[in-house]
Amino acid sequence: MSDRLKGKVCIITGTGGSMGRAAALMFARQGAKVVGCDINREAAEATIDEVQSMGGEMVSLSECDLTDVKQCKRLVDLAVSTYGRVDVLFNNAAMAYFGWVDEISNDDWHRTIDQELNLVFHLVRAAWPELIKSPGASIINTASVSAWSTYRMLPGIAHSAAKGAVLSMTRQLAMEGRTYGLRANSISPGLIETKQTLPLLENPEWVDVMIGKIMLGRIGKPEEVAATALFLASDESSFITGTDIKIDGGTTAW
Repeated sequence: MSDRLKGKVCIITGTGGSMGRAAALMFARQGAKVVGCDINREAAEATIDEVQSMGGEMVSLSECDLTDVKQCKRLVDLAVSTYGRVDVLFNNAAMAYFGWVDEISNDDWHRTIDQELNLVFHLVRAAWPELIKSPGASIINTASVSAWSTYRMLPGIAHSAAKGAVLSMTRQLAMEGRTYGLRANSISPGLIETKQTLPLLENPEWVDVMIGKIMLGRIGKPEEVAATALFLASDESSFITGTDIKIDGGTTAW
């Protein structure tokens, strides 16, 4: 245990997933009081158990659907009723549905926008009144390398649109939050080893093309994403706002 986030109340969404769980564990090790959520109750509770077993503090709202404005408010209320405030909001949770522009269904387009873009807006708006009360508060939104680049093996028309909007919205939030000392930044992961990507790694052609775009020649780890979010949540990044940090092994650098 350390103290880079000592006493900070941090909402992290999607804590049942690979990157969300890594962030919850890492934030807790650095002294944060973690408020998690996930749509999967069993996965969410497993993360709580891991955090508490190492001496960390965490509560969670299970079966939480962040596309529902009321559930976003419930999550913020849980943070305030348990720990008294909100200092950090890490919008990690998302779900994309893939298809080429001439194949993706209208439903999958709208579901992607709802579950990658709208849920960020809903939770930011729910948490905003608490965040602006906290000196040095921080919003971290998860965008994607797909907001900056494309992969010929990834039919990501909806995903790219949603994450591009998250990136742009974050800059706007940084401007609106400036008078309160509230910082807003985004992170753009590239290809990361998660529950969703592991099955795709069994396809040799997909692997050759996707990893071939990565300058470091390997897939990223959830902990490498969590470490960047931790930096942006901490006071070490106190002069950084309106910025996107790519965690992509050099994918967009060539």
